[in-house]
Amino acid sequence: MNCPEFLRRLGNKFKNMVNHTVSDFVTRIKNASKARRRELVAPYTRISRDIAKVLAKEGFLEDIKEQEAEGRKVLSLKIKYNNRIPVITDTKIISKPSYRVYSGSSNLIQTQKKGMFTIILSTSKGIMTGDEAQKNKIGGEVLFRIW
Repeated sequence: MNCPEFLRRLGNKFKNMVNHTVSDFVTRIKNASKARRRELVAPYTRISRDIAKVLAKEGFLEDIKEQEAEGRKVLSLKIKYNNRIPVITDTKIISKPSYRVYSGSSNLIQTQKKGMFTIILSTSKGIMTGDEAQKNKIGGEVLFRIW
């Protein structure tokens, strides 16, 4: 049995497989804002939901809804715009599956560069921004930065 035949037999089981859910989620948001889309539908995971909540709190997203489509949970996100210009300019993935980047609370000052962008971290207290982590004196894995 060759590869295409094997994949056809599997059906839609592995249709939406993703290696790194954080990278996929952030890239979907960035691409939707660059394409000037108002809404975005992304696969639901707990970490995606938590990242979306932080981005909404920071003013990058307008609204987040958990919905069900085709028997699966999805996140429906509304991207925020100012005068028809998306608030999200760009993103940069910092931690990847092959290279994890961790930062202590004291190193966040050097990493953040005072207001040029927002850093999103995964800490023991959940997903939060670099400023929140600094206030709570918590370090963690630097997931990505957004501006």
